[in-house]
Amino acid sequence: MKKHDPWIIKAFLLTFFISLIVSGVSNTISNNCNFLVLIVITIVIIFIGILFDIIGTSVLTAKEANFHAMASSKVKGAKVGIKLIKNSSNISNFCNDVIGDICGIISGSMGAMIAIYLSNNFKIDATITALIISSIISSITVGGKAIGKKYATKNSDKIITIVGKILNKFSRKK
Repeated sequence: MKKHDPWIIKAFLLTFFISLIVSGVSNTISNNCNFLVLIVITIVIIFIGILFDIIGTSVLTAKEANFHAMASSKVKGAKVGIKLIKNSSNISNFCNDVIGDICGIISGSMGAMIAIYLSNNFKIDATITALIISSIISSITVGGKAIGKKYATKNSDKIITIVGKILNKFSRKK
């Protein structure tokens, strides 16, 4: 690692601002919605974390040579895929750690809101409710990421091709 690695500073700032935005939006929405919407938002946040974990794992296991072959055949997104793979350490860190950890923390706080709602409205013990809800969220997250990692290692080139095509649509044409 370099003495002053700019990625560490970028990762810190990205984490701060993405967390601020996502947490602010999810808290605003969840404070003004019904119980079912609160559960749906929590599930969506969990699955975003799993999806980014799949992308982060895929970028580490994808084969750069396959993307050079696709790029020579003019496959859209192949050049973006090459860039992702060449920067796999930072991309994986961003997907798995920055986005994954933010989603984990926010889904945990959403779980706390669900537990409070259940204990207040159904007179269920708050401690037991919080333990059960956090256990459900944790097991869905960890189980989903385990399934996702297995899928990602077997299908990394396909996944990075899809991500490359999506990112290619948003890139500036030169």
